[in-house]
Amino acid sequence: MAGALQRFKQTFGMRLFGWLKIPLLASVHPSVVELSETRCVVRVPLRRWTRNHLGSMYFGALAIGADCAGGLLAMDQIKRSGQPVSLVFKAFQATFLKRPESDVYFICEEGEAIRDQVRRTLASEDRITEPMAIQAAVKTPDGTFEPVATFVLELSLKRRS
Repeated sequence: MAGALQRFKQTFGMRLFGWLKIPLLASVHPSVVELSETRCVVRVPLRRWTRNHLGSMYFGALAIGADCAGGLLAMDQIKRSGQPVSLVFKAFQATFLKRPESDVYFICEEGEAIRDQVRRTLASEDRITEPMAIQAAVKTPDGTFEPVATFVLELSLKRRS
């Protein structure tokens, strides 16, 4: 039960941040499936607001999901550091493998690399930019995940004074 409550709080926090700072993010109704020091999984439901004219997930919604998974993991690492760090994405690369015709799960397993990037950022006056990989997948009827897209986002961090 504690896990479900924690995911509810994480999802509520992400959606509140969206409504207050980035309303477009909130419009796709992302949910936190998992958030740990090393991994983040965010689900974006396939619904009217995320669907394109072919019935699959619109590439803009896919971009928002990748942003959520990578950004949430980075924000979590920054929060754990206890120091003020500004976060932006400098570049975005996407490879679409298959039409996603159901809810999409965005998986980022870059927690250790991000933690190291935060540490280096706090030790420097410079902006530190590193690539982060994110995979988008749909759940198959047997419960496994099938990749539908891959993303590389350049996470750029700078210590705030």
